[in-house]
Order: sequence, then C-alpha cells, then structure tokens
Amino acid sequence: MPNNSTKILLMITLLSGVLISVSANSWFGAWMGLEINLLSFIPLMSNINNIYTTEASLKYFLVQAMASSILLFLVMVMALADNLFSFEWSIYSSVAISTPLLLKMGAAPLHWWFPSVMEGLEWTGCLLLMTVQKISPFILISYLLKMNLFLASIIMTSVAIGSIGGINQTSLRKILTYSSINHTGWMLSAMSLSESMWLLYFSIYSLLTTTVISIIKPFKPSFINQLMMMKKEMVITKFLMFTSLLSLGGLPPFLGFMPKWVIIQEMTANKHYFLITFMVMGSLLTLYYYLRICYSSFLILHTELKWNKQFSSNQFYTLCSSFLSFLSLTGLVLCTMFTGMI
Repeated sequence: MPNNSTKILLMITLLSGVLISVSANSWFGAWMGLEINLLSFIPLMSNINNIYTTEASLKYFLVQAMASSILLFLVMVMALADNLFSFEWSIYSSVAISTPLLLKMGAAPLHWWFPSVMEGLEWTGCLLLMTVQKISPFILISYLLKMNLFLASIIMTSVAIGSIGGINQTSLRKILTYSSINHTGWMLSAMSLSESMWLLYFSIYSLLTTTVISIIKPFKPSFINQLMMMKKEMVITKFLMFTSLLSLGGLPPFLGFMPKWVIIQEMTANKHYFLITFMVMGSLLTLYYYLRICYSSFLILHTELKWNKQFSSNQFYTLCSSFLSFLSLTGLVLCTMFTGMI
C-alpha cells in the first residue's frame, strides 16, 4: 500500500477527477475526469500484503477501461452527428450513453464485476468503491435520465439482484456489495425525481456505509461467523454495529429509513405504484439478511475460543464510530423535530 504522502496525493487527484467530471461542460471533459479518477484509484486499491488486491485491481481496471472506451466512442459518434452539446437526443442515444455509465457504477444487470472486485479489497478501498466512485457516473447519467421503460427495468433489476443476491452470502464484503446494488436502484429512482433527492439519499447512504465500515475495520472480519466471535465484553460495539446495519437496510426507527420514506411519497405522488411496491419488497429482503447477521451474533448462544485475540481499537476509531452511530440512531428523530420547528 502507498505510504501516507502518496496516499494523500492520490486522494487529492481522485477527488479532482470527480470534480472535473461533475463540473465539465462537455462529454470529453467528463471522460477525462473519469480517467483521472480511475488512474488515481488503482494504486489505492493495491496492497503488497494482500495477494487478492492485485487481481481486484486488474479486474477493476479492465472493466472501467472498457466502459470508458465505449463512452468515448459513443461521444465521438454523437460529435460527428453534431449532437455533442445537445441533450435532446432520441431515446436510443440516451440508452447508449447511459449503458457505460451504469457499468461504471455497478448497476444491475451490469454488476458482474462488482462482487469479485469488492472481495479482494481492503475495507478502505471497499468504502471508496461504494461511495466516492459512484458520484461521477450518477451526476453524468442525470443529464440523460427520464423515467421510461429502460430506467424502470434497470431500477427493478438492481433492486431484485441486490436483495436476492445477498441472501445466500456469508462474506461481509459481498453482503455490503449486494446492498450497494440495491441502494443503486433506489438512487436511480431518486435521481429521476430530482437531483436534490438523490443528494439526500446518497449523503445518508455514504454516512451509514462509513459508519458500518469504521466499526468493522479494526476487527478485520471477512465472514459472518467472525462477528459471532467478538468479545462478549464488547456488547456496546456490537450494538452500534448492528443498529448501523439495520439503519443501512432502512428499518423505520433509524436514519436510513428517511430517504426511502421521501422517495416512497414522491413516487406515489407521481403514480409509479407498481415500481415503488417492487422496490419496497426488495428492501424487505435486504432487511432479512441484515437481521440474520444480528440474530446470529446476539441471540444465538455461542462459545468463545480462548485463542481468539481481538484488535484493541484506539480512541479515534471508538469516538468516530460512536458519533456516527449516534447520528444513525437519532438522525430521523432530529430531522423530524427540525422539520416540525420550521
């Protein structure tokens, strides 16, 4: 893994690539920002102590390079047709440009690379891949997005695969991956309503994902059964982790329910009844496999191995995870109180 100074430089260029893509006034500028972002993220994925990161980096590079090549080719075709700076394209043009962007963000059915890449990454790389790396494709696809049959099929496929795919998994990274695919479907529906609604959903999703990973990272687990072997004295840490997981799943008392609540209301007002019913049913399945993790660790009796050594988390991780978990637990109440006062 790069040392601290190199990592800081790569993070700056990573965020610069995102800003270039978001603020570009042409598709060529947006493509250039995507490439800067990609070339900055590849070294951050690598770790000389983990042989799986090399495979994950190569897979990610090949998929993203293929998506960027398709995007550049389609942009050049549009430029030759004198439609580069016009967003009033036909439905086929919008679908064509949206496809490589959906591949970049890992939306179903173009998600085939996402679980295998996540499986080979460290937890910090997983966090970046699930949050920061989705910003540019989402903003670019918002220029083309309209609620039509193509978008509805992508949303339904993402919600279905994200909910069903995580049921059979024991790997924590793959569970978070399929949860991210499910949330991608919700974020696409939020983007079709308004960009401010997508910003609300993405901000809360990023906060909850950061909370979960900041709690999990010090213990370095990879599978569900490793969560059961956490020390019995660390009940508060377990409580914070699992309430954050349930909030990420969208259970009503927690903050994660608020953006879904807003989207359900707006889509109902826009008469998308079948789509929102399908999305809510998919979210119930994601809650099922989060509850399965919680029950297996809290309610099932288990023995603790004597040779099980735990990571002694430092004060910084404890404070950060506690503060973020507090936001996850009380955020919905605070938001409703603030709204009521206004």
